[in-house]
Amino acid sequence: MEKVRIENVESRTGPADVKRPLTRALGATDLSLNYYELAPGDSFAFGYHAHSNQEEVFYVQSSTVTFETDDGEVEATSGEVVRFAPGDYQRGVNRGDERVVALALGAPQDSGDLDLRRDCPDCGERTTNTIERAGDETGLVTVCEDCGAETGRFD
Repeated sequence: MEKVRIENVESRTGPADVKRPLTRALGATDLSLNYYELAPGDSFAFGYHAHSNQEEVFYVQSSTVTFETDDGEVEATSGEVVRFAPGDYQRGVNRGDERVVALALGAPQDSGDLDLRRDCPDCGERTTNTIERAGDETGLVTVCEDCGAETGRFD
């Protein structure tokens, strides 16, 4: 058995105000587990994305998350759980005024290939992106694979 206090796990830089990766802290080997706090406007992910081999489940503990999907937008409110199958595109965003608290579970732990898409200002459309360390080493950036433009910065 492993036990950990969520607030004792260090938060990681990304699109969420707080992302605490619990997988390693718990010694999990078959699933990925992350704790999130989304400030208004924050997202779980760096962009609209799909994992080739991993299903994702989101449990919304408080507030409301709006998921962008291929079928349109879906809201998940406090106490609801949402599942995305491998290959399903989605992006969960806090579009409200209250902080979102949620857990994200992924299985298997190895998510396979990530297809990440963001709006590229230079290409004028949503393109595939990679995530890289910022040149100044203070954060992360998303970069358009088609033209090399920076499409987002996360400190």
